[in-house]
Amino acid sequence: MSSGRTLDDSPQPDDALPRGVPNLGDVAGDWVQATELAHLPSLRNQWGQGHVNYDLASLSWLAAPPYTFGYHTGVFRLDGAVLEAERFLWKPWGVQREHTGGAITVRTDTRMALADNLLLWRIVLTNRTNEPVECTASQDLFAMVAHTETGWGWLYDVPWTSGNHHDFMTLERIRRTTRAHEQEAQYLLGPGSRVLRLGKPRLPGIQRSAETERMSLAYELPRHVSDDTTYAHPEGAHATVRGLEVLHGEIPLLEAPAEVSLRASSESALGSFELGAGQRVRLQLRPDAAESSGIVFTHGNHPDSLQLGIDGGRLWIGIAGEQEYADLDLVVHRWYDVEITIDASRVVLRVDHAEVAATQAWTTSTRWKPLLDATTVAIADERSSARAAYAFDSPPDRIEPLGSGARASWVVTLEPGETRCIGIVCSYGDDEIEVAARAMQVAAHFDAELAATEDGYRAHWRAMFTPGNKEFSGHLPVLNTADSGLAKSYYMGALLALYMRNIQISAEPIFLTGGPRLGPTTTYFWDHTEWSRLYALLEPVGMRRWLLRALGSPYDRCFGFDARNGGPLGNAYASNYYSLFRLVEHYVCISGDRGFLSELAGSMSVLDHLRQLAYGWQSKGTEETGGLLADFGPDPWRLLECVPNYVNVVASFNAAYVGMMRSLAGLLASLGRDTDAVTASRDAEVLAHEVLRLYVRGGRWSIRHPGSNETIGHCLDFGLVAAHLHADLNQTQRDEMTDFVEASLLTSTWMRALAADDPVAPFSDRPDHGARGAFGAWLGVTAHGLAKLGRKDLAEHALSVAHASGSGALWGQAMEIVNDEAGEWVRVAADGASNRDSIAGVATAEAVLSALFDFDPSFQNIGMVLPTSLQQPGIGVLTNLNVGSSGRNVQP
Repeated sequence: MSSGRTLDDSPQPDDALPRGVPNLGDVAGDWVQATELAHLPSLRNQWGQGHVNYDLASLSWLAAPPYTFGYHTGVFRLDGAVLEAERFLWKPWGVQREHTGGAITVRTDTRMALADNLLLWRIVLTNRTNEPVECTASQDLFAMVAHTETGWGWLYDVPWTSGNHHDFMTLERIRRTTRAHEQEAQYLLGPGSRVLRLGKPRLPGIQRSAETERMSLAYELPRHVSDDTTYAHPEGAHATVRGLEVLHGEIPLLEAPAEVSLRASSESALGSFELGAGQRVRLQLRPDAAESSGIVFTHGNHPDSLQLGIDGGRLWIGIAGEQEYADLDLVVHRWYDVEITIDASRVVLRVDHAEVAATQAWTTSTRWKPLLDATTVAIADERSSARAAYAFDSPPDRIEPLGSGARASWVVTLEPGETRCIGIVCSYGDDEIEVAARAMQVAAHFDAELAATEDGYRAHWRAMFTPGNKEFSGHLPVLNTADSGLAKSYYMGALLALYMRNIQISAEPIFLTGGPRLGPTTTYFWDHTEWSRLYALLEPVGMRRWLLRALGSPYDRCFGFDARNGGPLGNAYASNYYSLFRLVEHYVCISGDRGFLSELAGSMSVLDHLRQLAYGWQSKGTEETGGLLADFGPDPWRLLECVPNYVNVVASFNAAYVGMMRSLAGLLASLGRDTDAVTASRDAEVLAHEVLRLYVRGGRWSIRHPGSNETIGHCLDFGLVAAHLHADLNQTQRDEMTDFVEASLLTSTWMRALAADDPVAPFSDRPDHGARGAFGAWLGVTAHGLAKLGRKDLAEHALSVAHASGSGALWGQAMEIVNDEAGEWVRVAADGASNRDSIAGVATAEAVLSALFDFDPSFQNIGMVLPTSLQQPGIGVLTNLNVGSSGRNVQP
């Protein structure tokens, strides 16, 4: 334990940065009060990701493939009390948390060591009184880690006592127990009324009526899992049930007295209720086959559902990631009285009035085995090869067992004004000897390792803006401007790209889409489109390889892919064809790699893919909606997810098809295919004319359904129409569209995706695509559209204030508008499964190039030599744009 050390918040100088590039410590990251945050800060280290929690030390959602962590890593206590963080400071290299109540101020610094399987904690205790203070500092040490080669989907596998699966709801409830005022055990019961079904369970996923319910992710998630994900017990039990009833005390909530015979494919819905403490489920059960396996009943269709099942002739109960087996072999054809009693912290299974199984707190899981000595704690996973080890920069006074982990304690005496530091290391991997040795080695040089992560990020930051650097295959342009707000927003966007980069999960550098609660290996097609110019400038070699994988995937039926194992993920998006076309277009036009067009991606050349993508609208027209424009079908999950009426024929992606067709015509002409180019150009004009027929006065657009039309005011229509049909609009339409954005969408420092007065707004209250805020990309998309319509002044202002909406860090998936006594302000939302980090936010930096500096290379001007710099009077200069050549040196 060292003394006299403080955590230095001041930025470190970096004289090697190109002129105009700010110090990395100044780009983002300010102290933010916990009361101002909806979404707590994240951690990333170019290999993995994680979330800090409400206390001063614990981490959840840790994933560094092939390693994935469950539950959380353990809370810090001062004299036995869990302290809640009062404020947070995010930096790309780590997160500080602070609690100032009482005689001792506690500040912690938590880091994932850069490009390493290491977790680092520095705990700083400072006596703020005029008297000596003695205290006991203790840290719980858990490492529920697993090694898995499968299940790396958007909803990736997380380890639980009973196995690996993604249980978003339970883990979020466990995170909330790190609050000082919440009891740690109360995480079993999820909210919401759910249907009780006998027999075959439904797979987890959203199953509801989009016409009558809000499209929220608060209680339900789509089943966006990888192809290799398996579900335990997928069939009904071979058994008979009768006399089932659910009681709250003695009050019946559900009664089903009839006898029901169950088989593998049986499914019988009995009714719905919300699970709560004080309830009992009673039934009589008769096994009808020896040593059979299957589900007796499921309450809901979520991973955290209450379940009763049979496995090899033994009863078990499951709830919220836990599964407990009865020490009882069932006799075939005999009736049993079964009762399940439910409490907030414990669920008990009784058979014939005798307790045979009960859940326990997650901290007592038997899956992970701790081994303690005087200076280290080793932890082994019994279901995989994963191992973890804790070590310390100064030996604890005591290390004691704590369920499946341990607790380390230090007795500290602090003189007035004195500060002491404790350094803790957690190493993880497969070889227990190597893991333990690594933890002890780092603990012995703790300060150096802590500094190395910051130094590494600063080196990456310099490389991003340095031509010929060894870290990236390209580089980013430097913005010099007198508008400090605009500069802040631009460089925050650049930092977001660096922060979302992963160099471990794939042969090429990958930029992850979101997380940390989701997708540690996932890339979406659409989200990359929102920063495709910068992508091509920064990482052309990686982008080339990524594009070949993307084009070789079944992009007509998925939204992206697992970059680690390559499998497709999720449902198809209407944006996919546009997204991939624009990504290829920007890659080829910026890199100068025209040979890429002849490369095979799957069974087709890239050029053939481009033609298929641009002409995708031809197979989507339906007679019910006019026949010509693309009808994207009735499923809102294929378009904007949470806007239930944004289906069928919409202006946005039909305008995008016009843009693709015009670009394709330019490309074909450059290849000497003049006849095909003329045909594509003519088709584009016909399509453009039809899109303009969807325009409605006041800057809004029509949605065309079979047999009806309705009007909507959404930023996606504005953004894509303005981007691709700006020259086709008359001045009145331009003025009305920009007036609509200014009056109905733009806010103090961000915007709404959907106008608040839109009729569908009450049914679309998600803060990414609805009326309560906007997706991380939409401000950049909207700024680009404003500039295309001649309002560069509005675009510049919107971009110059965007930096204020990052909740002390960077932009997330959903930016929600808050109105309270402080006025109107914006923060990163935690609504449902919204992501704290989203690569789509790089669109803000992208728009600086495209909207303010008119950097918009396309197939219509293919072959143009890129400028080395661009200047815009009143805005500034972009330098370092393309040094010394017409394109990057890109090798396959």
